[in-house]
Amino acid sequence: MNAKTPLPIEIGLTAAIVAVNNVSGDRPEPMILVARETAPKSATALPSGPFEPVVHRTFEIGLRAWVSAQTGVPLGYVEQLYTFGDRGRHAEVGDRDPHVVSVGYLALTRTGEIAQEAPDAIFRSWYHFFPWEDWRNGRPDLLDRILIPQMEDWANQEGAPSAGRLSRRERVKLLFGTDGGPFDEENVLERYELIYEAGLVEEAHRDGHAGRELKALSALGETMRHDHRRILATAMGRLRAKMKYRPVIFELMPETFTLTALQRTVEAISGRHLHKQNFSRLVESAAVVEATGEMSHATGGRPAALFRSEEHTSELQSRLHLVCRLLLE
Repeated sequence: MNAKTPLPIEIGLTAAIVAVNNVSGDRPEPMILVARETAPKSATALPSGPFEPVVHRTFEIGLRAWVSAQTGVPLGYVEQLYTFGDRGRHAEVGDRDPHVVSVGYLALTRTGEIAQEAPDAIFRSWYHFFPWEDWRNGRPDLLDRILIPQMEDWANQEGAPSAGRLSRRERVKLLFGTDGGPFDEENVLERYELIYEAGLVEEAHRDGHAGRELKALSALGETMRHDHRRILATAMGRLRAKMKYRPVIFELMPETFTLTALQRTVEAISGRHLHKQNFSRLVESAAVVEATGEMSHATGGRPAALFRSEEHTSELQSRLHLVCRLLLE
């Protein structure tokens, strides 16, 4: 094939399928569906498959069809994230295979609706891939012990930044809350991209973008195939932001739940601890949920009232927006 012949393009559909396990327990965990490893050195991957225009009328129809066929996991809420097609993060020099352009999706499901895991897929905590994003017990030790010192070493190697561009040190401070600054939980992708740029994750070395001596750090989460950790980071940031203005959290909850379970699920997704009394007061006063009149004895302690979500109306979305803004900002 002539070197000037355009590389063929293949459209793939990649899904970040999120569920929360142990919703009624002490520590719910946000889970992501990943493909099981098929070889000793194969990288973990998100479920993905090709878009077949002859068979699938739309991208979303194609996504739902092959996710159902491959994993058996029923999808509830589905949202298109972004189109991922950077050449250097999939194709290698000399490649003549089709270049894959992935259309990424965020999809939500409930663990209670899954009879059993698919034979070729398994749910794993998303903090397994992004350990610095879990602030439920305070600022992660990983940040100040490992990550920030390495990022600062990288920042110190920079000359004068281009006009109008933040310096590396300023970007580290802005995204990781160094020097006592705030940590914005929505900026998951931006933080991962900066760590990638610094060459501290294996994907940067694999893609040939880590031209520096510092090595990838195994403590910074598990490597994923192609752009899949980038797609997952986008999904995490989108869901954290979406909770503040749409009632998507109820797509992850069982039909009835306690306020404690609801709070811990919000905390699990946002990666932040919330004040219990403030959460209960705001949720109840805003009428985001309604009492069922039943009690839960699941904790083994004092019985707790069970609630269900109100109808998903525009009024509810406005009330939930207010509650989440007050709690998460």
